[in-house]
Amino acid sequence: MKILLLGKNGQVGWELQRALAPLGDLVACDFDSPAEWRADFSQPESLSALVRRVQPMLIVNAAAHTAVDKAESEPDLARALNAAAPAVLAREARALNAWLLHYSTDYVFDGSGDQPRDEDAATGPLSVYGRTKLEGEQAIRASGCRHLILRTSWVYAARGGNFARTMLRLAAERESLDVIADQIGAPTGAELLADVSAHALRAAMAEPDRAGTYHCVAAGETSWHAYARFVIEWARAQGQLLRVAPDAIRAIATRDYPTPAQRPLNSRLSTARLQAAFGLQLPPWQAGVERMLRETLAL
Repeated sequence: MKILLLGKNGQVGWELQRALAPLGDLVACDFDSPAEWRADFSQPESLSALVRRVQPMLIVNAAAHTAVDKAESEPDLARALNAAAPAVLAREARALNAWLLHYSTDYVFDGSGDQPRDEDAATGPLSVYGRTKLEGEQAIRASGCRHLILRTSWVYAARGGNFARTMLRLAAERESLDVIADQIGAPTGAELLADVSAHALRAAMAEPDRAGTYHCVAAGETSWHAYARFVIEWARAQGQLLRVAPDAIRAIATRDYPTPAQRPLNSRLSTARLQAAFGLQLPPWQAGVERMLRETLAL
C-alpha cells in the first residue's frame, strides 16, 4: 500500500514517519522537499499534482498553520493551509478511493463549561485558527471521501520547542514565574498521536464503518500552571539546578496575559468514542510528559 504523508517535519509528522512505516510504502513530504515532492500548502491546488503522482491509497495530513496568534494577522494564509488544502486532499482522496487522515483541534469549540466535549458537541471557534480548522473538517466531510479526523489538544514532542522546555529554561533563569491556571486540557504527546493513528487506520481500513471524527488526547486533565509545576518539580527531583522556588510559580488568569487570539478555557475532550471504537486505553498525560522530559534532559 502506498502512503502519502504531508507535513513530515512537524512534531506529529516526525513521529508518523516511524508509526506509519510498517503499514506500507511511505512517501513523506513537506514544503521544503525537492520540487517533485514538495507539499506547498500555501498553494493548495498544487497538492493535486503531488497526490496524482504518488497515487496513494492513504493520505495522512499532518501539516497545518498552528501559530495561533500569528493566524489572527494572516487569515488568508491560515485558511489556505487549514481549510483549502485539506479540501483539495479530500477531493483527490475521493477520486482515488483513498483514505484521508487529518488532524484537528479543541479550538473548534468555544471553551465554555467544565465538562469534556464529545464529537457531537456544538462547535464555536473563538479564533482564526479555530475557524479555519473547523472549515477544513467540514470540507473533508462534504467531499465524501473515506476519512478519519482526530481532534487533539496541547500537543508536545521531545523534538523541537515545547511548553515544558520553555518552563525549564525560564525556571533556570528566573526566581518566579507567572503561569495561566484557568485553561484546562490534557497535554498530548506527538508519539501517542502517531501510534493511535496507525492503530486506528489499520482498523478503519479493514472496517470502513469506523470512519469519522474522533477525539484523541491523553487521559486526565490539568492547567498550564499545574503542568508547569509538574515539570519543574520533576526536573528538580532529578537533580536539575533551577532558580525558581516551588512556591514562586504563581497562578494567573487568562485575562492577565492577553494575546492576539482568544483561547478556549475548557479544552477537555472526551475520548470514549475513540477508545470504544478501536479498543484503546489512553495513558495519563503525566506518563507521556515524564517520558518526553527524560528524552529532553537525557536522563
